[in-house]
Amino acid sequence: MQSGRFDLGDLTTQSGETIRGAFLSWKTHGTLNAARDNVVLYPTSYSAQHPDLEWLIGPDGVLDPARWFIVIPDMFGNGLSSSPSNTPDYPKLVRAFDNVQAQRRLLQQQFGIETLHAVYGWSMGAQQAYHWAALFPDVVSRIIVNCGSARTAVHNRIFLASLMATLEAAPEHIGGGRFSAPPKAAIRAFGRIYASWALSQDFYRANLHTTALKAPDLETYYRTDWEERYARRNAADLYAQLRTWDAGDISDNALYNGDLTKALTAIRARVLLMPGVTDLYFRVADNEAELPHLQTADLLPIPSIWGHRAGNPVMNPEDAEFIKVNVRRWLA
Repeated sequence: MQSGRFDLGDLTTQSGETIRGAFLSWKTHGTLNAARDNVVLYPTSYSAQHPDLEWLIGPDGVLDPARWFIVIPDMFGNGLSSSPSNTPDYPKLVRAFDNVQAQRRLLQQQFGIETLHAVYGWSMGAQQAYHWAALFPDVVSRIIVNCGSARTAVHNRIFLASLMATLEAAPEHIGGGRFSAPPKAAIRAFGRIYASWALSQDFYRANLHTTALKAPDLETYYRTDWEERYARRNAADLYAQLRTWDAGDISDNALYNGDLTKALTAIRARVLLMPGVTDLYFRVADNEAELPHLQTADLLPIPSIWGHRAGNPVMNPEDAEFIKVNVRRWLA
């Protein structure tokens, strides 16, 4: 394993703003082979930092470091790479486009990597995987879109708007997603909103929050699984990444000028679409609409009542096995 910081200098974003002294935090697992053709890029998801993603890496995991050289770049705004919490005058909007452009520089200049065997991503990581395939069609052989989509759906954006409005309503909010102090009450509300969306109605009907997640009662569950989770992150970082998620669209660039069909048909990578059957953010229907426009793709919904978290099943061995078996097949 290696980890480090890759300095990008002043980085002009797609929106025309500048990240001053931009940098990416990164970590690798496994060994880069002589041909440099065993690379799997594993971008981070909303509010996640690379240690949060490492649970699925291992000899018996989804990604085997004995076979693959796995590179985890921390997404802008997650507190480890350039973020509002560590960068003065951080831009109002940093997109997935900006992340994958910076990640390509990291791979080329840090490791001498020009092509990727695969990009594996969950949630916002899946959005980045989709961007990689659309922006660099000759670079990526495969992508695994685990609970993600090519464009953030309107219903998904309504959820994100509720979270942004909650943070904006905090008395500590001083405008533009910045805060004079940690907005503790707003983060408490933020976590409770998240709890209602991240897991399905069926999950709660089955009382899995008390059995599988071992919360003694609902109040404890709110606190330990959601409020404390987001209290560990900087509120301005959370806000910035909400804006990134909200703006997710592989066609919103000069290559495709908003034509999503054109962007999807340009993808040459083999695409594995793995939505969660009960995911409220990235619906199976979103991927079903994308499928006819992809050259080589499979749609394989995760048969789970764990909602969005079916795609990141840290506490869910059944879904973890389903993902492991099918991702390993796709990578091979």
